[in-house]
Amino acid sequence: MMRVLAAVMATTALAAPAAAQEARELTIPGNPILADGDYYSTDPAPFVADGQLWILAGRDQAPPDVNDFIMGEWQLLKTGDPASGKWMHYPAIAKPENVFAWAEEARAYAGQIIQGPDKRYYLYAPVLEKNSDAQDRFAIGVAVSDNPVGPWRDAHPAGPIISQRVPVSNNIQNIDPTVLIDDDGKVYIYWGTFGQLRGMELARDMITPKGPEQKIDGLEGFFEAPWIMKRKGTYYMLYAGNKAGPTSDCTPAVYHACIAYGSAPSPMGPWTYRGVALKPVSSTTSHPGAVEFKGQWYMAYHTADAVGGGHFRRSVALDKMEWDDSVSPARIRTVVPTLRPQPAPMPSRNIARSAWATASNDPVPVQFWIKALNDGITKSAPLPPDMWGSWTVNNPPRQWIEYRWDKPVTLNGSRIWFWNDQPAGSGLGVAPPAAWHLEYWQNGWKPVRGASGYSVAAGAYQDVSFRAVTTRCLRAVMDASTDGKTHAALAVQEWEALAPAAAPISVRGAKAAPPPCK
Repeated sequence: MMRVLAAVMATTALAAPAAAQEARELTIPGNPILADGDYYSTDPAPFVADGQLWILAGRDQAPPDVNDFIMGEWQLLKTGDPASGKWMHYPAIAKPENVFAWAEEARAYAGQIIQGPDKRYYLYAPVLEKNSDAQDRFAIGVAVSDNPVGPWRDAHPAGPIISQRVPVSNNIQNIDPTVLIDDDGKVYIYWGTFGQLRGMELARDMITPKGPEQKIDGLEGFFEAPWIMKRKGTYYMLYAGNKAGPTSDCTPAVYHACIAYGSAPSPMGPWTYRGVALKPVSSTTSHPGAVEFKGQWYMAYHTADAVGGGHFRRSVALDKMEWDDSVSPARIRTVVPTLRPQPAPMPSRNIARSAWATASNDPVPVQFWIKALNDGITKSAPLPPDMWGSWTVNNPPRQWIEYRWDKPVTLNGSRIWFWNDQPAGSGLGVAPPAAWHLEYWQNGWKPVRGASGYSVAAGAYQDVSFRAVTTRCLRAVMDASTDGKTHAALAVQEWEALAPAAAPISVRGAKAAPPPCK
């Protein structure tokens, strides 16, 4: 029997939390909206109020070398016209411990603000529950305010409305809530992660579960970050998908996510997968929100494109979302991310950015990403998709990675950055190579001549110079570390191919790869 949670509406008697930090007016030339590295923003949830477009966002606060979601507060962005570049930023509008007496500090995960029928604003917030014996203590609380910027007060001080214990027991991580008020006034909430999506009706008080809690199926590759919306009588669910593989329409690397979507004729389904609305971006996670504003639909998402950005230092972006009404149900056209104007890169000897990368273990295992080899990025604490890797249950004694150009290039040097989680001489995990060398194509694969030396140290660039060669293909051939019984895997975070003189950097486009050298 579903446990009914009493709606507690007398919230005005509670003490107001501390006032939010002073708002600031920004003029931004493009995405990401907050790009200077002073405030990171994540998990966007757009909504329209008082003729303005608002975006609720979390705040990433992890140091650059820490791979963890350290998120202590929520913030707001507001604009009357996205094309104008004029935004208001409201930092620290709420913190979990200041709103919910039953919540721990920090872990201000992805929430959503929606205006209720009483014209008040409701914040659905996943936070960590104190003093809980649940296996996973994430729970969803509801806060209420007369204004999007607060002050926010707990709309249900008795505790969360969804957890592993209420309204019925479950064994999932209860985060990423998204809410829809339908045309008939009924209220629906959806939530979930790690491939588990739930949905439920709420009472019109916006708080009380009306149930029953239902499993949502049919959304192919669902991982997390659901976003519910309705257009022209059809229900749409955006979500972070991680159906990975070399032929996937979503992502080649399992750690990366695309924004996929499905549609349904009713709030609880049946749901049908419809495709990809946004390809993987620069952050491994992806989190959508979409809203119609002044006749135009927009998608909000986050990237790692701000100064000092990373997978745990993300920043919100906003782009137009277009529909194809020539089909039924209407299709979401794949959003093309935009980026604010960037300074011209400094001339460089490295011409790897103009090459196509491939490897002996193609298709690369889905935890790694071949494109990371020549993206120009190295990290002190990389994740698997930040590198090429070769880990399998049975690793071979030798592997190679290769660059192909569409026309011959002249090279006289290379730099390579090995990654490892096991020491040299290991036969397990990922270890530095026992040895490696460079080869170029000239009527067959030949070692470069006059190589200055091949260091196998990991965690920094290892430089090699050699006599100039003109070729269309270059390989780094690596002998795997071994303990005499098995071989370790290999991993390379970045690999540069150096021309004799610096020149403007050319980054290859989306053209098909040139044929192999043979």
